[in-house]
Amino acid sequence: MSSGKITLEQRKASLHYHVQEYRKRRVIIDTDAACEADDPFAIAQALMSKMLEVKGICAEHFLAEGSMEQSYEMICRVTEAMGADVPVLRGQTGKMSEHQGEPMTEAAQFIIEETMKEDDKPLFVLCIGAVTNVAEAIRAKSEIVDRMTVVCIGGNPIGCEKPGWEFNFGNDVEAANTVLHCGGDIWLIPNNVYGTMHIGFGEIQRRIAPYGEIGRLLYKNLISFYETENASWSAGESWSLGDSPAVGVTLEPNCGSFMYCKAPEVQEDTSYRYPENSPQIRVYTSINSRFIIEDFISKLQILYG
Repeated sequence: MSSGKITLEQRKASLHYHVQEYRKRRVIIDTDAACEADDPFAIAQALMSKMLEVKGICAEHFLAEGSMEQSYEMICRVTEAMGADVPVLRGQTGKMSEHQGEPMTEAAQFIIEETMKEDDKPLFVLCIGAVTNVAEAIRAKSEIVDRMTVVCIGGNPIGCEKPGWEFNFGNDVEAANTVLHCGGDIWLIPNNVYGTMHIGFGEIQRRIAPYGEIGRLLYKNLISFYETENASWSAGESWSLGDSPAVGVTLEPNCGSFMYCKAPEVQEDTSYRYPENSPQIRVYTSINSRFIIEDFISKLQILYG
């Protein structure tokens, strides 16, 4: 970070409201930030929020060679554009099953160390990609499950009879089951819910792109990805900011409807089984997209306007 650059913490003074210490939450973000274009929006929103103390951002893999390193580089681009001083950690380069017996990654080690700290502020781990790093940490030190809330963007709807393949859990099914069945406080936001976070390209160009280096990065990164064959599945000139609900429910747990049910067991095709002895988890059935998107855009315009 250049010495003359205004830091994110300095910019936050533009948010004139005060958040009391007892309201604040520690956050670790675990993200496949280079996979497509929505992760950087969620990262930026978390970093701009006074209530959230982002302790570190961990890079996840996805279905591409060198993907973890690509995610690491994208995270660094976002934090540099924002003037944010936050640790960025390298995670596992592939599925858990491909790296049995190897030394623990710095991401998993960081998750364990932060979780085991004595701190009155609750810890939320936001999983906005595969959950390999978090699963690795749980496998290495099971005590952490009682010391954190894990918010997962992933999975199909509970009870869906003909589900499609879901990307995040499909990247590492074993890791997904490790997290879902760990017995901790798990909040699941499945694809029928996170997929409702639509925003048009025209709105992004008008309301996000003009605001600082980070606004330009978010817009250009999204449009560049949209123009590739990897985004050919997209139906129109809009995108779903599908990772942002993880930030939204951490800021306000009631910004959507939820229920408690038995954790599903994810199959290789990302369909579900429902074992009788599964632990209870929270599953969101809807999300307040207006609150989440407007919160992000308002903070961006105040801090970088």
